[in-house]
Amino acid sequence: MRILSPFKPFSVSFPMTRVASTSTSSPVAQLHGRSPLVRALCVLSIGAISAIAFTTGCAQSHSLFGSSRLFNQASSRALHSAGMDTASTTVPSIVVYVTVPNREAGRKLSDSIVKERLAACVNIVPGVESVYWWEGKVQADSEELLIIKTRESLLPALTEHVKANHEYDLPEVIAMPITGGNTKYLEWIKNSTKDA
Repeated sequence: MRILSPFKPFSVSFPMTRVASTSTSSPVAQLHGRSPLVRALCVLSIGAISAIAFTTGCAQSHSLFGSSRLFNQASSRALHSAGMDTASTTVPSIVVYVTVPNREAGRKLSDSIVKERLAACVNIVPGVESVYWWEGKVQADSEELLIIKTRESLLPALTEHVKANHEYDLPEVIAMPITGGNTKYLEWIKNSTKDA
């Protein structure tokens, strides 16, 4: 299969054997002789590979199956870090989850986190039902979830701040990397938080 350009039709060549009729050997005709499942998989594969090639900018006359160039390390990074490639304007960023017992506790903790510039933004999500193992049995509580956007380098300071200002003996602080997104928003996270 070759993809010539994201803006032009692409040519497809499948290594297929001849089906019942010998009057034609075009790939489309050969597809018609295949089972519906095989045809669907071929169409889905073409669409997925075209989308990847268009998205990553790899839609330049290279063989997708005969070369590992599409799936090399640089292309993999491009898939997973769209918007994070401008290292001079963004920093590695994370989303941190912290649960709190109620709205008042969530607002108090959120305000202190943002005021200290340990995060650019904290969303308070009400109505979270948590089921967890504690003191030898299953517990369940209504909580609120704080979704905190910050720099990766601020995680230790943020964790210490939460531990010092939280009502729970063992507060949840878990972080996940932000691997891409709106570059302007990612720049805003950088500019709205303190240097670690």
